[in-house]
Amino acid sequence: MSVVLEARGVRKSYVGGDGSPIDVLAGVDLSVSRGEFVAIIGASGSGKSTLLHLLGALDEPTGGEVLLDGAPYAAMTAAQLAALRNARIGFVFQFHHLLREFNARENVMMPLLIAGAGDAAAGARADALLEAVGLSARRLHLPTQLSGGEQQRVAVARALANAPAVVLADEPSGNLDHAHSENLHAIFAGLARDFQTALVVVTHNRHLAVRADRLLAMESGLLVPAAREAMPA
Repeated sequence: MSVVLEARGVRKSYVGGDGSPIDVLAGVDLSVSRGEFVAIIGASGSGKSTLLHLLGALDEPTGGEVLLDGAPYAAMTAAQLAALRNARIGFVFQFHHLLREFNARENVMMPLLIAGAGDAAAGARADALLEAVGLSARRLHLPTQLSGGEQQRVAVARALANAPAVVLADEPSGNLDHAHSENLHAIFAGLARDFQTALVVVTHNRHLAVRADRLLAMESGLLVPAAREAMPA
C-alpha cells in the first residue's frame, strides 16, 4: 500500500510559565498507508492530541516535518494549508462540532460547497455518505434532534465528504455511552478499508483501539508499538 501520511522526526515544545521549554514530542516518526487504520493510545497529557494537530496541519512542529502524499506542510502557504485541510484531511473530534442551524445533510454538504461543488453534486454525495453511516432517515434532522451517537456519525460522514486522503479522529467515542460507542466503532473499523483512506485515531477506548490494523503508544514523546493485550479492559 502507498504511504499517504508521514511524520519524520517531529518535535514539539512549548514555553512554560517560568520561561523554560516543555518538550511534548521528542522526534516522532510515523507512516500511514492508504486503507490502513492506526490507533494511538497513551496517558492523558502524553502528546497524542498534539501529534494529531500537527498531522492535520492545525499547528506547526518545532522540528521535523509532516508530509501528505509526499508534499511537506512546511513548503505550503497558509492558504494552501487551509485548502489542504478542507480537501485532503477529514477531522472527527470528541465533540462533533456540527453547525446547529443546519440539518445533517447540510452539515455533510458544507465541506463540498466550500471546495466549490454545486448543490446537486454536494447533496448527492451527502446522501450517499449518510446512507453509509446508517442515517438516511435522519438526514433532514437538525443536530438537536439527533442523539449523541447520531451526531457523531454525521461528523464522520462530513469528514469523508471530500474523499480525503486521511481521516484524523481524536477520542471520537469519548463522549458517548457504550451502545452508541460500539455503533461508532463498527463504522470506524471499516472506514479505512471501505473508503480507502488512511485513518489515525487517538483513543483511550480499548474496544476501538483493538480494531486497528496497528496499535501504537505515546511514551516519553515518542511512538512505540503497543500490545493489544496490554490495553485496559
